[in-house]
Amino acid sequence: MRNWLPLALLATAPAWAQEEVPFITTPDQVTLAMLQAAGVKASDHVIDLGSGDGRIVITAARRFGASGLGVEIVPELVVQSRANARRAGVAQRVEFLEQDLFRTDLARATVVTMYLLPEVNLQLRPRLLALAPGTRIVSHDWDMGDWAPDRTLTIDVPDKAIGREKLSRVHLWTVPAQVQGLWCATGAQLEITQRFQAFSATLTARGQAASGQAAPVRVFDGRIEGARLQAVGVHGDRLQWQGGALQQDDGRRFVRAGAAGCP
Repeated sequence: MRNWLPLALLATAPAWAQEEVPFITTPDQVTLAMLQAAGVKASDHVIDLGSGDGRIVITAARRFGASGLGVEIVPELVVQSRANARRAGVAQRVEFLEQDLFRTDLARATVVTMYLLPEVNLQLRPRLLALAPGTRIVSHDWDMGDWAPDRTLTIDVPDKAIGREKLSRVHLWTVPAQVQGLWCATGAQLEITQRFQAFSATLTARGQAASGQAAPVRVFDGRIEGARLQAVGVHGDRLQWQGGALQQDDGRRFVRAGAAGCP
């Protein structure tokens, strides 16, 4: 089985890619490494963008019990993928669509896998960042520009046909919660600046101006891991300390500020 780079994407590729890489194969060991890096399990729904013959989605279902969707624009490969899924005994858990990946609804995904060109990854990046916090994104070889991966694996591929290096890189990202902005709690406010999965936060006590006392300020940096900021839980438009950097604030809940700021 093979996982192809969709032909339609070649229109966005640089000249060298159009001439030298009309099709790119994902070796079996790389397919498995991508799914293992994402920690795929039976409760996951894997969406593979540019699914070729369906090997990633089929392996996710057969090896890990996951459900999945493969999106491919080449009709013959979609037909082949469905036949491969039947032979593997996983046709009830997977689906393959002949579809433009940019028109694909990604909302159900808990894992998104890709073997696309870097320019296409960047075009997809805003949609990926908008997915539910904790969604895992795995890309074979190509990164996401200045959105640095949380983890990168290097895998020896002695028979790799493309490039001088006989290896593949598997990049993993976990979609971070969107927490940029001002958050309010009784007697305090929290200002968060976010850049992808990194954040800086300033916690300021409020309500002391009338007494002439300076409001104490604490500043700290950290990383966002899905729906958690270090030891802070994120639930939609609410944050709650759960120990860690600000243990004295355990149990304090913050609500995202409105247009007028904190009351």
